[in-house]
Amino acid sequence: MPERLTSFELGTAPPPPRCKCPSRMSRRAQQLRDHDINPCVAETDASIKCMDENNYDKSMCTDYFLKYKNCRKFWQDIKMERRRNGVKPEMPSAEERKKILESIGKPY
Repeated sequence: MPERLTSFELGTAPPPPRCKCPSRMSRRAQQLRDHDINPCVAETDASIKCMDENNYDKSMCTDYFLKYKNCRKFWQDIKMERRRNGVKPEMPSAEERKKILESIGKPY
């Protein structure tokens, strides 16, 4: 019995989508790596590094996860306060955040 040809092989279907190059990040991934958009890049990197070093045993990295969670909460609270006060942009830029942290110390 002859092999059946796929619709692509017969020329009646468009070619399958190309694979994305693994070295290229999606737009969302680029945004998450942007220090102006994501204030907790360092905490994210630290938790990922901990997971890599501990064979993905989450119990070994709870301190890093807590720091990340506290970082997100702190900056979300700042963002909400600025929104209530009508300050634009709602999330301070990386330079502004650096000055804020220098003035109060790192709260997380």
